[in-house]
Amino acid sequence: MSATPTPTWTEPPNPEYVRSLPDLTLVGVVHDHPASVARVRSTTERTEHATLALELPPLAIGLFEEYAADSRSIPAFGGEMSAAIRASDATVIGIDGPSQRFYRALVRHAACDRPSRGELSRLLSATARATRHAVRCRIAGSLARRSAIRVEVGSPRTYDCSPHDPPAVQAEDERAQVSQARAVLQAFSPPNLDRRNAVREDCMARTIADAREAGPVVAVVGIDHLDGLESRLEN
Repeated sequence: MSATPTPTWTEPPNPEYVRSLPDLTLVGVVHDHPASVARVRSTTERTEHATLALELPPLAIGLFEEYAADSRSIPAFGGEMSAAIRASDATVIGIDGPSQRFYRALVRHAACDRPSRGELSRLLSATARATRHAVRCRIAGSLARRSAIRVEVGSPRTYDCSPHDPPAVQAEDERAQVSQARAVLQAFSPPNLDRRNAVREDCMARTIADAREAGPVVAVVGIDHLDGLESRLEN
């Protein structure tokens, strides 16, 4: 029995998650969601850009470039990030922490905002976890370059739709996922989340701004970072 063909999108799904600024296109995603993968592919292919900026730590870029080298039409690993790399012929950069810029911003935050000891401890613990994850990505990327082994770092997310479902079904499921995630975040967000996101978005915005000096940028980020990045970068 032949596999069900993947539906073809005539326009990027859920265009409300795409923001256009001078020399910058921000593409919001729900990580690993089929509609997000389709939106990233379509927008990246249609948009002229010199730099592809991904919400990944710089240490992870090599691994996702290996994922993007998959011969299948949709890479098996890496979700929307490897799909973006596959659809682009531009320079690829990681804009998320951990990075030297992120660590410097964290130090500035601790010095200027003087968070409580508990909040600072939670921030440092989250940073340590992110650093360990980035190092694992770097190791997995080196392994992939030297062998045929591809390792998924972290568990991919699954949803109630697949790339083989009709486009309208994928788009509606993505909107439902965004609404559900925001409701959960409002009810149960950890006390240091706003500060941590502010540090991350400051670093991502500065890195994107630097990249814009070389030409137009397409940036792929989580949907909840769209407003923060747009407000930091629109002026």
